[in-house]
This record gives sequence, C-alpha cells and structure tokens, in this order.
Amino acid sequence: MTAEPRGQADVSRTDDQVIPVFFLSDSTGISAETMGNALLIQFPDLFFERTLIPFISTVEMARDVVAQLDEAMEGAVTPLVFSTAAVDEVREELNKSKAPIIDFFGIHMSRVEEQLGARGLHEARRLHGVGDVRRYNNRMAAIEFAIEHDDGLSPRGLDRADVVLLAPSRCGKTPTAMYLALQHGLFVANYPLVDEDLETTDLPRPVRDLADRCFGLTTTVARLTRVRQERRPDSRYASEEQCRFELRRATAMYDRHHLPTVDTSAASVEEIAAVVIQTLARQRRGGPARGRNPRS
Repeated sequence: MTAEPRGQADVSRTDDQVIPVFFLSDSTGISAETMGNALLIQFPDLFFERTLIPFISTVEMARDVVAQLDEAMEGAVTPLVFSTAAVDEVREELNKSKAPIIDFFGIHMSRVEEQLGARGLHEARRLHGVGDVRRYNNRMAAIEFAIEHDDGLSPRGLDRADVVLLAPSRCGKTPTAMYLALQHGLFVANYPLVDEDLETTDLPRPVRDLADRCFGLTTTVARLTRVRQERRPDSRYASEEQCRFELRRATAMYDRHHLPTVDTSAASVEEIAAVVIQTLARQRRGGPARGRNPRS
C-alpha cells in the first residue's frame, strides 16, 4: 500500500507546527479528500501535511494502514484522519487505530438507512467507480469532445456542444471545460478570442449560430498579464496594453450578445463550473441568463 502525499507542508516549519492529515478510502479517496478539505479550509492559519491512502480493499491492507496511523500518533501532533471506507470489515479494522478517525460513511449512512427504512449496499467504488455505466460512458465521451474542441481546434460537431466557452487566451477555458466534462458529463467546446475576432463585437463565425450556448470568461488585467508573463515573458502577448485591449473588447462582445459571464481572476475551477451549471439551469427554467462572480 503506497500512501500518496498531497499538499506537503512548508519544510521550514517545525514538526509541532504541522498537523498530519490522512484521507482513507476503499475506493479512489476523492470523496474523503473533498469532504475533509471542505472542513480544513475553515482553518487558514493552521498548516497541514496531507496523505491520501486509497483502495484499502482488504482487512489486511486496513491493518497496514492502522500501523501507519498508530506510528503517526507517536509524533509531536495528533493526526487528523478522514475516512469514507464503505465495506464494513475494512471500516471496523480502520477504527481499531489509536488515531481518532472521522468516519464520514459511518456517521451518515446509518441515519440515511434509518430515514429510508432500508439497508444500503456498503460496497466500495459506488461513487467514483464505473457504477452507472451509461453515466460513466457519457463522461468519457464528454472528455473526448472537450479535447477535440479545445482552443477551437476543430469546428466539427460543434452543434453537439452543451456549452461553448469564449475568452482571450489564458482566462481559464481549458481547465473549466475539462472539469465540466469529467465531473458533469457536459459537452464543452472552448474558443479562444484572438485579435481578428476582437476587431468586431460579432461572435466569431464558427460559434455564431450557438449564441444561446456561449459563456464568456474574463479576468483582470493584472492577473492575465501575470499568467501570460509566465508563458511568454516580455512579449506583446503578455503586455498590460494587449491584455487590457483583449479584455475590453471581449467584454464588449459579451455585452452585445447578452452572454452570461464569470470573472475567473479569483475563482477556482470548481466555482467557475458551479456558475456555469447554475446559469444553464436558469436558462432551462426560462430565468435570466446573466452569470455572476462566484466571489460576489
């Protein structure tokens, strides 16, 4: 069993300043990390050293993990342990550790079962495994679509897009498209707005008939300049003047066509994706399409 360190703490800090955190799962560990980090983010002044231990599929593997946790208990700081193990035998073995375990599955499953009057399967790999084959295959197809239509690479099949992301280069189009495909199974194309597109406020020809699916991304001049400088230092592409021009013209285009927009300058890809999802839901209900800043 190999523990995978995540988010290593600053090595200059002493051991008694860093809190070891373990995410345990008999599946991928994505849920344990997501829920655990949702709690840890509320403690911005503390320092954590995160370790992911996924696929704890047998009692023997669980015993190895318990030994690792018990060893961590001998350190200067008591570790935090988050677990989403679903298999009863594995959970029972993990709970033998001297380390305090926050067992998300154990805490909530019994209440859900009581409410539903039925017993759940208690099987691993239900959430992030193949599970629903149709949904899984749709997500894989969505990822392929996002790759094929990244940065306007191919106009073929654009009419299949659920969302078309428009933005100048380096505003967050690609990670947003990939996240929406992977997590939500949405077919997302992204189209980079270049100088010739920005000469007019008309939508670029390849997406002109897809205005009802277009979503504009923008950012701040300072942020865009900084990101582009990392890619092409001291170039016209990264200059403050060029970045200001592109953002101003892109905003004019979004405004003319009443496109929903989001400022990506201080937003995570998860927040940007959430705004896109919410906006699509409002459009389907016939509500206002205008997006919003996820930080507002």
